[in-house]
Amino acid sequence: MMAGLGAILLIGGCGGGPQISPGIASTTPVTALGQTGYSADVASDYILRPADVISITVFREEDLSLDSMPLSADGKVSLPLVGAVDAAGLTAHQLEQRVEQLLGARFLRDPNVSVNVLKYGSHMVTVEGAVTRAGLFEFQPGTRLSGAIALAAGTSRVADANNLAVFRRTPEGLMVAKFDYAAVQSGTMLDPVLQPGDRIVVGTDGLSQLWQDALRALPVFAIFTNMNI
Repeated sequence: MMAGLGAILLIGGCGGGPQISPGIASTTPVTALGQTGYSADVASDYILRPADVISITVFREEDLSLDSMPLSADGKVSLPLVGAVDAAGLTAHQLEQRVEQLLGARFLRDPNVSVNVLKYGSHMVTVEGAVTRAGLFEFQPGTRLSGAIALAAGTSRVADANNLAVFRRTPEGLMVAKFDYAAVQSGTMLDPVLQPGDRIVVGTDGLSQLWQDALRALPVFAIFTNMNI
C-alpha cells in the first residue's frame, strides 16, 4: 500500500452535501481511529442479491441446514422452522447473525450458523465518463478495475486518467475511492477487485459540482471513503 495512507482528512457537514468519513482499503479489517476497513481483494463486505446461490449450515443441525439455495426474486431465502428471511441487502455475516437470532428466539439454544456464497447471480459494473464505450457490463468474479476499463474499450484520448472514481454501495452506506489510473496501469497503485453494482466514473465532467467538490476533498488515492448518504 502506498506511503501516506495514514494521512486522513475528515470534513464536517456543510450545507446539504455529502459528509465524508474515511476508511482504509486493506486486506484486514481496520477499526482503529474510527476507520472502517474495506479490502480490495476480499469480498467479506459483499452484499447479497437476488439470484445469488448460498449455503446455510447450522452446526449440529443437519435438518436445518441448506446445501444450496438461491435467493428469490424479492431477495428472500426460505429456511426450515423460521420460514422466509430477507437476505438481499445483507452480507453473509449479517445473514448468519439474523438466522442465529431467529433460531435462538424460539427453537435452539446458542445456534451457530455459517453462510457461504456458492454462486453470484449477476456481476454487473457501470463504466461512465471519458471512456471509448460507456455502459453497463457483465464481468467475471475477480475482475479488477483495469478489467472494467478494458470492457469499456479503454479511456478516451481526452480522459483525465489520474482522476477516476469508484462508487460502491455497502451496508454502511455509499463508499467512494479515487484512483490515478496511470499509476494503476504501472503497478504502483492498488488495482481493486470489482464488486457487483460498482460504478466507475473516469474524469468528473459527468458529475454534479457537489460530487466534484467532494471527490477533490478526499484525502488520498486508493481509499474507500464513506460518503454518509
